[in-house]
Parts: sequence; structure tokens; C-alpha cells
Amino acid sequence: MTRKAVAVRREEIVLAALGQIRARGIAGVRAADVAKALDVSTALVFYHFGTLETLIIEAFRQAAEKELATLRDELARRGPVRARLRAVLELYGPAQADGWKLWIEAGAAAMRDAELRAVLQRLDLRWRDTVVALIAEGVGTGDFRCLDPHGAAWRLTALLDGLAVQVVAREGTVTAADCARWVEQAMAHELGSAVDATGESGWY
Repeated sequence: MTRKAVAVRREEIVLAALGQIRARGIAGVRAADVAKALDVSTALVFYHFGTLETLIIEAFRQAAEKELATLRDELARRGPVRARLRAVLELYGPAQADGWKLWIEAGAAAMRDAELRAVLQRLDLRWRDTVVALIAEGVGTGDFRCLDPHGAAWRLTALLDGLAVQVVAREGTVTAADCARWVEQAMAHELGSAVDATGESGWY
């Protein structure tokens, strides 16, 4: 049998690890289960990643980087800054349930793992910095009225963080319509943007 290229095998192991994280949570992942999913030896998993912790961090990093690639594609679109901000907040928000399951799992594990915490914080800041930049752009063009783009961005994303936990981890407590209405109201408060009579934004 032809041996697979290192990059191909590493990618397969990462994808298998992500599958195990989604199914079992980070605390429940075992190298043996990752190996079994690929029909390879546990030794091969450790050969490529050294430790299970290193594999989990790399799996989360790659998943987050794919989300950030989607973010970059969205930012490359042209259009009014208000529409682009809404699109970014939609990508960030709890509608992306599969991605948020990983973020919630990683956030819990990061409390006990300094290396994972550093990766999580670096990737998280890239999202928030994007929102800061869009709000600052809107202030510059006169679309938004906001004295503190940094604070507004953090308050909006913190709201979405909390809503994501409710939507993903506590199913049935908050609906998509609730999220849309509350985020739109928060945008109106932070940025001086208008909310229609129903409070619906149509982006969620």
C-alpha cells in the first residue's frame, strides 16, 4: 500500500479529531478513538502530533481558521457598511451552531490549558477587531453615530457570545427571532441605526 503524504495524513487525523470533539466533547476525546475512526494505529496519531493536547489545539485552530477565511470572503464584498456589519455579525452569531459547539468546548477546556487559551484568544480577537474596524468605518462615513467603536464592538460581540450559549447549549430557551430582534436593538443603541416596527433585521 502506498504511504500517504504527511500533509494528507495530518489533515485526515485533524478531521477525525474534530468529529470526535463534536461527538464527545474535548474532555471525551481519546487518541484511540481518533485512530479507530481512520483505521490506523494510535502510534500513528502520536507520530504526527506528539500529544493528544497538541492534536486538539491544531484541530480547533484549523476549524477557526476556516471560519476566518469565510469572514475574509465576506469582508471582500462591496456594499454599504451597515450591510457588511450585519453580515459579519451573522457569521459570528449563534446561527452558526456547529462552529459554536467547538468554540464553547474550546472555551471550557482553555480554562485548564494555557496553550489552547492563547490560541482561542488570538482567533477571538481577530473577529472582534473586524467588528471594531467596520464600526469605525461607519463612523467615518457618517453611517453610524458612535463615540467608542471599540467598546461598541465588544458589547455587541459579547451579547452574541451569551446568545450563542443559550441557543447551542440550552436548546429552546432563545429563538432565532429573539436573537435577531435583540441584536438589532443593540445595534440601534450602539450605532444609532434604525429598527423597523417589528424589530426584525432580516439578517438572522
